[in-house]
Order: sequence, then C-alpha cells, then structure tokens
Amino acid sequence: MKSITIKGSERESVGKVATKALRNAGLVPCVLYGGSQAVHFSAEVIAFKNLVYTPNAHTVVIELGNGKTFNAVLQDIQVHPVSDKILHIDFFQIFDDKEITIEVPVKIVGNSKGVMAGGDLRLNNRKLKVKALPKNLPDFVEADITPLDMGNKLYVTKVPTPNFKIMHPDNTVICQVKISRAAMKAAQEAAKAAKAPAKKKK
Repeated sequence: MKSITIKGSERESVGKVATKALRNAGLVPCVLYGGSQAVHFSAEVIAFKNLVYTPNAHTVVIELGNGKTFNAVLQDIQVHPVSDKILHIDFFQIFDDKEITIEVPVKIVGNSKGVMAGGDLRLNNRKLKVKALPKNLPDFVEADITPLDMGNKLYVTKVPTPNFKIMHPDNTVICQVKISRAAMKAAQEAAKAAKAPAKKKK
C-alpha cells in the first residue's frame, strides 16, 4: 500500500483554547493512538490533501521532528458540517508484526458478458474492509467481472486475496449485473416472436 508522509509538531497544550488557536492558524489538531500513550500533534491543512480528499487508501508516516517518526493509518476524521473544513483527525499507530484492518477501494477489471449484452453493472460495495500485516495491505481489491452474465452477482469469496483477508460475510455482494429495461423489453419481444405462429406461405 502507498504511504503518505505528514510532517507536524507535537502539541504541548490540548485544551479547547489551544485547539481553537491551532485551527485559526490553519493547523489541524490530531491524536495518534495505539502506542504506549497517545501522541497529540498538529499539522498544516494542506498536508492532509492527498490523504483525505481521495478515494484511495494509504498508510501514513508521521514525522514530528527530533527523530520522532510513527507509522499509522487514518482512524477517524471530523469535519465542519457546513464548510467541510477539517476539525480534527485521529490516527492509529501500526506495527510491522501486527495485523490491522483498513478499508480499501474496489477496482473493477474485465469485460462482463452481461454488460456487453445490455445489462447494467451495479457496484454494491465501493470499499471493503481487509485485514493484513502492514506490508501486505493492498491498494485495492481487484474484482474481475468477466464471468458475470445478465443477473449474476460477484461475491467476496470469488476475488483473490493474497496475503490479506476480507472482513465481510461470504454472502457479501461486491457488484452485480442487473437486467436493464431495454434488455428486458428486447427479451420479452423475442419471447413473443418465438411463441407467435408462423405465417403460412400463399
């Protein structure tokens, strides 16, 4: 999985007044959990652009100066309900020898027979939760729709999962090919034509 580096500074004060001052200065207050103790820090808003405003999943390298570096994943984010301004971010520290669970996007590949025949591809899950060691975390789950015919569904059990586990029930549908109205109408007309008596030659 691709990694993003965020450079920040540790926070000495974590009260409401200090937090408000950080936001007014264009900084985002953050907390890193998962280690021996929580680490409070802040970083410039622009530092989170490629982490927050993207459908892709990333691990994070947090650099706080004085040689302090932590590997982490985004755990939770709070945004302003009106302006969408980032108010606070929680991170979770990760370790090379411990598995973690994270959401990654689904990548559709292949050409479905059902879609080519006029069916509609419906993506039921754009992201899936996976569990793995940090080094084995995938950038995405690849879903090959080539075998799908009209009316077929692709379940999580049908996608390759090398070195990671999908944390969803086996009956979870990733995507399906629905019969479109046009295809349904064409099938109905074809059925009527097949049932209609053949015209006698004069």
